[in-house]
Amino acid sequence: MATPGGSKRNSNVSTPGGSKRNSNVVGIEEVENNEQIHPEQTPDHLSPESHYPGLRRHDSLDIEASRIDGHHGHHNTKDWGVILRLAFQSIGVVYGDIGTSPLYVYSSTFINGIKHPDDILGVLSLIFYTITIIPVIKYVMIVLHANDNGDGGTFALYSKLCRNAKVGLIPSAQPEDQEVSNFQLELPNKRNTISSKVKKSLEQSNFAKFALLFVAMLGTSMVIGDGILTPSISVLSAVSGLKEATTSMTEGRIVIISIIILITLFMVQRFGTDKVGYSFAPIICVWFSLIAGIGVYNFIKYDPSVAKAINPKYIIDYFKRNGKDAWISLGGVVLAITGTEAMFADLGHFTVKSIQISMGCVVYPAIITAYSGQASWLRKNSDLVADTFYKSIPHALYWPVFVVAVMAAIIASQAMISGTFSIIKQSLSLGCFPRVQVVHTSAKYEGQVYIPEMNYLLMIGCVLVTGTFRTTEKIGNAYGIAVIYAETLTSGFLVVIMLVIWKTNILLVMLYVLVVCSTEYTYLSAVLYKFDKGGYLPFSFALILMFIMCTWNYVYRAKYDYELDHKVSKEAIKDIVTDTNISHMGGLAIFYSELAHGIPPIFKHYVENVPALHSVIVFVSIKSLPVSRVAPEERFLFRRVNPKEMSSRQKDKESIK
Repeated sequence: MATPGGSKRNSNVSTPGGSKRNSNVVGIEEVENNEQIHPEQTPDHLSPESHYPGLRRHDSLDIEASRIDGHHGHHNTKDWGVILRLAFQSIGVVYGDIGTSPLYVYSSTFINGIKHPDDILGVLSLIFYTITIIPVIKYVMIVLHANDNGDGGTFALYSKLCRNAKVGLIPSAQPEDQEVSNFQLELPNKRNTISSKVKKSLEQSNFAKFALLFVAMLGTSMVIGDGILTPSISVLSAVSGLKEATTSMTEGRIVIISIIILITLFMVQRFGTDKVGYSFAPIICVWFSLIAGIGVYNFIKYDPSVAKAINPKYIIDYFKRNGKDAWISLGGVVLAITGTEAMFADLGHFTVKSIQISMGCVVYPAIITAYSGQASWLRKNSDLVADTFYKSIPHALYWPVFVVAVMAAIIASQAMISGTFSIIKQSLSLGCFPRVQVVHTSAKYEGQVYIPEMNYLLMIGCVLVTGTFRTTEKIGNAYGIAVIYAETLTSGFLVVIMLVIWKTNILLVMLYVLVVCSTEYTYLSAVLYKFDKGGYLPFSFALILMFIMCTWNYVYRAKYDYELDHKVSKEAIKDIVTDTNISHMGGLAIFYSELAHGIPPIFKHYVENVPALHSVIVFVSIKSLPVSRVAPEERFLFRRVNPKEMSSRQKDKESIK
């Protein structure tokens, strides 16, 4: 049976012994000469009866598959009860990262202090427009709609592109693939000349195909690197608040406490997104209420005039005054959008509407209010910018805010951890990652998964980063590169999807590039300036992961090509069946291979070393298609291997005996 990731099982049933041709083998009903069995739900135009009169329309495995709870998924649900529940869960899973950014953004931006009072307005204006353009306009309004049947992330974009154009490198071009309802390739048309030209050039260029796969792997590697750095900087920045409460709290003790918290966080991942989300969401809601409330308090008490930062003129003035220093400070401003990629990477756990609701109604207003309040406070306390967050809290609320901040920082790590599990699951289905255990943690929401091996690798990475870098400033240099690099790769894929799939007007595509892509590349240039100050870390992670993924994908495709080139011919099958030196026995033998067609070479190797054949031999292959989900009624494909007359000949021999 297919996994939600789009696998499709092909069972080739052979009866070389001829003694058993009945349909009692694991509930499989045999079909003569490659005829396919479709269940009751098969559309009329695909009905087997229209091609093969008298063919039975379903078998036991199809009936069993249709009983799986929740197999239709929750992504297209119109039940507002489900949508609102998922929106509530998403607050606890997706937004902890971007919600805890106020802990360190201003201190990371003004590393050398505030030189001019209006610099605060310039940075606040940068933060406002950056959050509005990238998380809201780019992701909430555009990127979320580029999902692959409910799944998000870099590999989802690649899968969507492969399904709509012949640019994939995985073996998925057999005729039966086209019968999967959501795998249909669009026929050429003249409605959009630009789209047709781009599509044709991609399909005809091997370099473009390898480049797309390489970018998908690189984007995935960066998101995984983000999943290592997010817990480290979030927890470390929150625990650092203890320095305000007691002078005995040294840097070493803060690091030890942070490591203990991180280990505990990864230990609870096995309970799944569903339980973790319900547990974390109330805490994050309290956190957003606190930072919004404190923001309003500081805004009114200190300087309400910071509201004029909505005028982008202050950004221009900020760059005029500070020049190169202003450009370097963008590496701190970009931390305001950390965790944005999680909205898309975690989409498989939730729905588009649920994430749009939680972002628009809760997250965006709260963080904009928080940054505005801190800016108001800084206008009167510019010399305390290094500890902006904790210094700006009213004294009576210090301990409650500190406790919630630590809990929120722990939760902030959840966004990229869940996103990492999702994209690893997608890369597995495309043969781009070593096979690991994927645990589906929810019976209701099939996109929610947990991968034990990756969980422990992430935990080890977080502990090493926290223990080595020890301060948020050093981790922030690396963090900014991982965040913005992954987002620029997503933008690149999105431009191709706009042209090839959506057939967006070229003027709108140019507007997207001009506004969104130019903003991201400006930030990328700023964070790369700090490459030697810790920025090399995400590239080191990506290099290791890329080596693993590229090697695995190369071997995966080489193995498939070998089996395809050396599959056993029909003549060889006839020789094996009629060979008197090969004995026949009862029972069932099952062979697994990557081939969806023909007999794999392992069968010939088996016969040469074990000269005996079972009465029923089944060849099974589990095939991954570049689609998010295969409908249960389309997940099984059965065909006979041996020609009909061979079975008749064997039965005649048995009747003579």
